[in-house]
Amino acid sequence: MQANVKNIAIFASGEGTNFTALVDSFKAKHLPLNVKLLVCDHQNVHVLQRAQRQAIPTFVINFKDYPDKAAAEKVIAQQLAAASIDFILLAGYMRIIGPTLLAKYEGKIINIHPALLPKFPGRHGIEDAYEAGVDTTGVTIHWVDSGIDSGKVIAQREVPIRKDDKLTDLEQRIHATEHKLYPEVVEQLLERGEI
Repeated sequence: MQANVKNIAIFASGEGTNFTALVDSFKAKHLPLNVKLLVCDHQNVHVLQRAQRQAIPTFVINFKDYPDKAAAEKVIAQQLAAASIDFILLAGYMRIIGPTLLAKYEGKIINIHPALLPKFPGRHGIEDAYEAGVDTTGVTIHWVDSGIDSGKVIAQREVPIRKDDKLTDLEQRIHATEHKLYPEVVEQLLERGEI
């Protein structure tokens, strides 16, 4: 391991294709990034199997087991501290990060969103752009703040919407773009000393 390796946690809620793209890229490029933990808010989702195949520890949290978000996030923060996490990558994590985690990791959390923010924020960015009939959408990587997809934009890449596209066609192109852009941006942030 190189000196000054940064410990990363990835938060995901479902399939986990961005999780795999990130981990594979870090390994292939021998970046000084150690993915020490996957935090997931659902049981029996594919991202957990992906983490297991990569021998990355997982922490699954059921928010319903806690009286409120702050209590659940306090437990997540304890897990992050135990793993000496320096930086958090949200990769299809379908929850708003609350003040408990934001306070501990301010300026240390980024997110990927499948639209060109500020257009089409929220849970259904791809579908919303498709249904709006725009001819271009894309992918945004941004810093996480207390709002919904409202943090400062780090990078964006456009993805055209073709006239004959089905929603699944657009989803495939968005995901392919995500899998390239997210690792590139993380590497740039690392080079700039922002991770």
